[in-house]
Amino acid sequence: MTDDPKLNRAEGQQCQQQTSDWDMAARNYPSLNTVILLGILCIAIVFRFHKITLPLVDSFSWREISTAMMADNFQQRSWNIFFPEVSWTGPGPSYQGREFQIVSYLTALLYQLFGWHDWFGRAVAASFGLVTVFSLHRLTALCWDEMHAHAAALAYALMPAAIMIDSSFLPDPAMLALVTLGVWLFAKYWTGGSGWLLPLATVSFSLGVLSKPPGIAAGAVIFYLMVCWILEKKRKHATWVFLSGLLSLAIIGAYFSWAIYLGRSYPPFHIAGTGGYIWDFGFWTYYRNSFYFKSVWNTSVLWFYGYPFMVLLAVGLWLPPSPAEDPKQRTLSAIPYVWLAAALIIYLAAAGEITSNVWNLHIFHVPVAMFCGHGALLLATLASRTILTPSVVLRSICIVALTLAWSTVPLVRTMKKPIAMNGKLLGEELARLAQPSDLVVAIAPEVGDPVAVYYSRARGWVFPPGGGDAEWSKFVEDDATAIAQLEELRAQGADLFGVAKNAADKDGWLFIEHHDGVIDHLDRTATKLVDLNNLLIYRITRP
Repeated sequence: MTDDPKLNRAEGQQCQQQTSDWDMAARNYPSLNTVILLGILCIAIVFRFHKITLPLVDSFSWREISTAMMADNFQQRSWNIFFPEVSWTGPGPSYQGREFQIVSYLTALLYQLFGWHDWFGRAVAASFGLVTVFSLHRLTALCWDEMHAHAAALAYALMPAAIMIDSSFLPDPAMLALVTLGVWLFAKYWTGGSGWLLPLATVSFSLGVLSKPPGIAAGAVIFYLMVCWILEKKRKHATWVFLSGLLSLAIIGAYFSWAIYLGRSYPPFHIAGTGGYIWDFGFWTYYRNSFYFKSVWNTSVLWFYGYPFMVLLAVGLWLPPSPAEDPKQRTLSAIPYVWLAAALIIYLAAAGEITSNVWNLHIFHVPVAMFCGHGALLLATLASRTILTPSVVLRSICIVALTLAWSTVPLVRTMKKPIAMNGKLLGEELARLAQPSDLVVAIAPEVGDPVAVYYSRARGWVFPPGGGDAEWSKFVEDDATAIAQLEELRAQGADLFGVAKNAADKDGWLFIEHHDGVIDHLDRTATKLVDLNNLLIYRITRP
């Protein structure tokens, strides 16, 4: 400083201007935490959009195809979202009792804008998966801290099960994305956020449960926080939450009542997700099967997580985060445990259904990712008090490399094997031979999978005909019954019959061996069009 007051004032103004410029620059550039989140989102994009154009022939083919058919029928037949329709039960209408069709409807809109591509559904699902990554990150930051948020989001981004489900044409990615977003918005509201967060959270959560009923488990978090408000004598806040919850449950109940009515009113009288619950099988059946935990273990180790993620989950559950001093923060830190407990209750009531359709386990993946992230941090830091030390960084790199090499890459590759490719080839051959109004009968490599009907771009039937209480994944015992079923389909207008030569039912019976009498019947009554190493097609002639 000089003795000249004018010069000192000018220097002070220059210093203030430089400080203001630095503050402006700091506001214009993202924080380190934001950069890390963006990096995690990029990792999630890489794994979810890798081979996004893969046909619907992977291990989830059966369920994906039904979702894809509903998208087709929205775009081709009716845009009424309350009448979801499949194409594998004849000329129709083939309305079914299904969850609210968010993913299939958005895909149908893409078909309308850009034409039909079978991978559009995967892209929609993967986009919802990115919403889950973001919402999980922000929810974990509220519950624990930013470092745990990074670890949990990265665990979810690399988890084989999450990658597979998020990149499959299924309703489950929308379910998890919307309920996670809803829970995060409500948690922000609970911590003193804007009043607008409550209706936004209600809408998001409600749409998530409508997308798939297991999402209701996440509602336990909202109920838990509401009870905490009641205990704190904040009855006005709790009342608004209670009323919002009642409205949400009323909408959810009304829609699924409609879905049940729809499924019971139209052939083939099919309501998705029915059967396999504890009240269907009985408690003692569940007990004798140990609540199907062996099936869950095998799925977890061989498909969904692998040993590295299982170890991280065990460590994260065994050693919980240190309790916070702030009471409100302690309340929020229990959210992962509440979510996990509620998901376990859903599992115990529906283990038979969930283990038969393993994508229903997706509701577990938010708390699982949070505990895996916590476990990874514990193993990376060990006795270190700071994060950015060479040993912590090296251990972190080793953990990520181990999960990638032993879990993510091999298990995703296993789940995405094109096991139903012969069904797709059969469908494409049927599409080449079919006239615009032809109806097809098709048997894919996995009996009951409608993949061949879907890729024929026609309507028709799986064989044996499915729907309602009919068993469509197992051949009937004798040729006479199968021939009678085929003749009934002929009377209903079936024009083409195709079978993959490796088609086998759940008991391992090959169609061409078990039902050689049906093949003889077709040789006598139909015209053979194709006889290749992998498929056989007949044109069904009228009597």
